[in-house]
Amino acid sequence: MSVSNVTHVSAVEAHTEKHLVPPTPALTHAYANSTAHGIPMIAVSPSQGKFLSLLTSLSGARHVLELGTLGGYSSIWFAQALKRNGGGGGKLTSIEIDPARREVAIANLEAAGVQVPQEAEVLLGAGLDVLPRLEAEMAAGTRARFDFVFVDADWENQWRYFEWGVRLCKGRGSVVYVDNVVRWLLESGVVGPERREEGGGDLVERVGRDGRVEAVVMQTVGAKDYDGFLMAVVK
Repeated sequence: MSVSNVTHVSAVEAHTEKHLVPPTPALTHAYANSTAHGIPMIAVSPSQGKFLSLLTSLSGARHVLELGTLGGYSSIWFAQALKRNGGGGGKLTSIEIDPARREVAIANLEAAGVQVPQEAEVLLGAGLDVLPRLEAEMAAGTRARFDFVFVDADWENQWRYFEWGVRLCKGRGSVVYVDNVVRWLLESGVVGPERREEGGGDLVERVGRDGRVEAVVMQTVGAKDYDGFLMAVVK
């Protein structure tokens, strides 16, 4: 298939989202409310949100960690999937560094019918400051380990977030999903027109040497332009 077919991406996405990802009041409100509060439109697309929701369902996850809440759009997808997984006790833990965005995200979650903090909590702080606290709570027996970790935060720390994700996972079969990996590979010069020499230790190189996981990078194209994600499963 010729790459020229990529020119049809907008038409294909409009058709597929119309039939497979119809808008809901909760998610429409989350987008609109986030925009009204000046939050940049860099959340996952509707199709990506549903994909994450389906992965959560497929994995049977009960506890999800999200790094980078933004306005809570992807958080709603996760929270809804956790509800569908059945039973009580499932919970989303999301981390957001910006206090104003955190408040918007909480409002959006509550408007979507998600109980905060019982079903979803949004912790304030830098990810690399909050993650050690979560580990300490796990050691104390006051917090469950995670089945699914979604990393959508500052790109230059992708490897550090990935490492923490694996450390905080429940174990075999747990998933660590890192978004925007392809964009960062290009923008940081690992591949592409400004390619540097290998050996700098980017996320993909390091994960490839990590014997704890099996992983793959999938390239994507759609409303979020050209990008891709890394998904790893703990052995």
